[in-house]
Amino acid sequence: MDSQRIQEIVDSPVMVNVSYHGIPVYIQEVYPDKETAKIFPLDAMNHEQEVDIKGLLEEGPKVID
Repeated sequence: MDSQRIQEIVDSPVMVNVSYHGIPVYIQEVYPDKETAKIFPLDAMNHEQEVDIKGLLEEGPKVID
């Protein structure tokens, strides 16, 4: 996934299903200059980590407006 799409997800008022290597996550912030994002697993909200955006995958249909 690219950093622009990740930023759209972060800014969206709608929850978008995203996983990191198969684990459902919430994206808190994106760092386009480093190509990383701050995330946490949905089942371990206190386990915050910075990860490579290449490992993030949007799941389910995209909403096109």
